[in-house]
Amino acid sequence: MKNLLILIVAIAIFLHFYPQPELESWFEEQKTMVLSEFSNATDTKVRLNPEKIYKDLQPSFGQFNEEEQAFVRTITSTRESVKEFYNKYCENKRPTPKLHQKNQQLICTKISAYQSLF
Repeated sequence: MKNLLILIVAIAIFLHFYPQPELESWFEEQKTMVLSEFSNATDTKVRLNPEKIYKDLQPSFGQFNEEEQAFVRTITSTRESVKEFYNKYCENKRPTPKLHQKNQQLICTKISAYQSLF
């Protein structure tokens, strides 16, 4: 146990006086990832479940072709992808080549109903 403590102190002193840029960048990435995961795990706000949007759109899938349905599935896979799609195509009213314009408007309408939960 004593040897382990001495080793940790020796490594800390070495890294303090001889910084390693690759190691420091890796450490910062890991620290950022751990903090974001901890923040997501302890968040008490009500958040959007992307599966809810997919379930709301399922009754309208008769007017979607197979490629559009697959694209909707990828859009609603994560909260971040829903938010990215909404910001890119719904707020800016830009057409997406993967969806028919009526279907895009329908998706944007469904997402905008849950916009406050982003």
